[in-house]
Amino acid sequence: MKLKKYDSINVIPFIDVLLVLLTIVLMTSTFISKGIIPISLPRASNADNIKVNKEIIIIIKEDGTLYCNNDIEGLDNIKEHILQFSKDTPIHINSDKNVKFDIFVSVLDMLKQYEYSSISIVTKK
Repeated sequence: MKLKKYDSINVIPFIDVLLVLLTIVLMTSTFISKGIIPISLPRASNADNIKVNKEIIIIIKEDGTLYCNNDIEGLDNIKEHILQFSKDTPIHINSDKNVKFDIFVSVLDMLKQYEYSSISIVTKK
């Protein structure tokens, strides 16, 4: 008996390799960092999800470092940065739960001094 010659490519091993590669990509993609500044948010039972196109995000790390829209800045630089925006621009304050309260209050006081009214404090549920 003579063996037949196949004119097509056997794709089963190719599909197996692709499935293994897909599994590896999906597994490693879950561990990739999102590129945000790591802080530990306090919890709140009535936290809302807010999504806005134009906003100011102020981050206060545990050591007191201030970030405004992911740029390291001091309190004076944040003042200059936020004055470029209108008074009704939403401002979100992400403060680490272990940050000194006077740093948080100084940021909040500065925002109230310049009459920004749309201020929210970011928490996690």
